[in-house]
Amino acid sequence: MRFVFLGPPGTGKGSLAWLCEQRVGLKHISTGEMFRQEIARNTPLGRRVQRYVMNGRLVPNALVVKVMVSRLTPDILAKGFVLDGFPRTQGQAAGLDRALAKYLAPLDAAVYIDSPERLLVRRLTGRRVCSRCGANYHLRTMRPKRPGRCDHCQGRLIIRKDDEVETIKKRLAIDRKAAKPLLAYYRRRGGLARVNGTGHIETVFVRLMRLFRQRGWLTSSRTANTARRGNDRAQNRRRN
Repeated sequence: MRFVFLGPPGTGKGSLAWLCEQRVGLKHISTGEMFRQEIARNTPLGRRVQRYVMNGRLVPNALVVKVMVSRLTPDILAKGFVLDGFPRTQGQAAGLDRALAKYLAPLDAAVYIDSPERLLVRRLTGRRVCSRCGANYHLRTMRPKRPGRCDHCQGRLIIRKDDEVETIKKRLAIDRKAAKPLLAYYRRRGGLARVNGTGHIETVFVRLMRLFRQRGWLTSSRTANTARRGNDRAQNRRRN
């Protein structure tokens, strides 16, 4: 049970991957989090990544794959995982496939979370970040206890330049263009699936579990139970 979650910013890839870890037992692996950890630990890989980041350059595909594969322990490969934020290019996807082939642990699928632009813009413009400690919030889904102030340090919450409407639309346009060869790569190898990303995250998770069961990727009663609980939560929210 090995998957990558693809989709533009705001589709909820990270949230869905986290739910898969909490309810299904698949390890959630975030590329961004891995880079931050490698840099914080001052590992050789982290120092190489930091040199590119500090100079405003893209991290080469080979290095990104190397960092990712370094986290795929035998235990994670056996239990299964969900990659979030990786791969971003066709070169990274091919490098990942080559690396997994050495472990005889190929991907089951790349799952594209599909959402209309107007929804993505609404989700992304609701994000706020603490100007002091960098904690993240959302006006709809993760509100601070005190409006405009961080729960942790009471710093002022601000809108990042990246989360302004015009900037978001430009980012989404760039992402759509960049995603085409990546999606074509997975389509050619017969490993691309799509999930409708509209609605509450619990609703999308139910759709995801339905896809997993239909494809025979997850068949345990535990999977059915977690999907049913997610559906119950979504229905309760609609009633309230």
